[in-house]
Amino acid sequence: MDIGIDGRIDSGATLSAGAVPSDLLRSARFRLEREGHWRQLDELVRRAEKGGAAALGYDEVRNLASGYRQAMNSLSVARDISLDRALIAYLESLCARAYLVVYAPQESLGGLATRLLLQGIPQAVRRSALPLFIGFLALILGAVAGYRLCTSDPSWFYTLVPPEMADQRTPDASADYLRSTIYGNEGHDSDRLAAFSTYLFSHNTSIVVLIFTLGVFMSLPSFVLTFYNGLILGAFFAMFYQRGLGYDVFAWLSIHGVTELAAISIACSGGARLGLAVLLPGPRTRRQALRHQAHDAVKLAILAALMLIIAALIEGFLRQLIQDPTWRLAIGWGTGLFWLGWLLLGGRDGKAPREAVR
Repeated sequence: MDIGIDGRIDSGATLSAGAVPSDLLRSARFRLEREGHWRQLDELVRRAEKGGAAALGYDEVRNLASGYRQAMNSLSVARDISLDRALIAYLESLCARAYLVVYAPQESLGGLATRLLLQGIPQAVRRSALPLFIGFLALILGAVAGYRLCTSDPSWFYTLVPPEMADQRTPDASADYLRSTIYGNEGHDSDRLAAFSTYLFSHNTSIVVLIFTLGVFMSLPSFVLTFYNGLILGAFFAMFYQRGLGYDVFAWLSIHGVTELAAISIACSGGARLGLAVLLPGPRTRRQALRHQAHDAVKLAILAALMLIIAALIEGFLRQLIQDPTWRLAIGWGTGLFWLGWLLLGGRDGKAPREAVR
């Protein structure tokens, strides 16, 4: 008997009783009694490895399961009676491969991503009412505070808005200049727009990652950072509003801001879930509560990242190409309705578990 390096048994070899040790004779007899089942199992496993269990018929799936049990029994017997190591190694390899086919999840990476988008993320959002309230509240309070401060005293703008972000759009600028920043021709060639979109995504992602990760410190840093982003938003809107450009800047912000600002708030809510686990662990230990809340928190972070990608594309391309304020409003709030519909209706199949999909 010969067992090749690929694990398959070569039945063409001849055995000489006088020249072959007794353990190999036992292995040969053991093999002859069971080799047919092993070869059948090996063929079924090979087909399942290439095309998945769906490539097998009903009877073949049943034979696969029974063949796996027989192979495990053969492996147990081979170990007990100390058969040759090559045969044991072959059976161990065959049983391991069959185990993965029979018991391992048969879902592809694409299937996992689809389930995450269609069920996992929407369900996690609906389980996060309080953290979402905290995230959006921080942004709204910041925007209202920034607007009130800058309408009462425009000099607050210089305190709230970093100079590199203002980029000459300050209370000292003329109304014509501010209008040109909303409707001006910025050289809309594809290379510049792609570079601008990449920069925006990188910048916004760093903000969202910081907001999310700092949430574990009892939610306060996430709330403060989101509140500060709201302050900047309110300060900008107040400056344009005072120059009679309120509607124009609202449309300019809406086309990408509905998605981008929602992503920032959702990142804050993901951080808030981690912070609430530390602050209010309930009957669990803080470590257990943090691990439990992390499942949904990570899904919220993935959602925020996805929304930032869309927002960067809209801001880098559509906002620059579309100058009409009505279309900007329609695209921005239409995108917002899409997010709302997906997150409110997704994964409502009546069979989804109440807890997070682990």
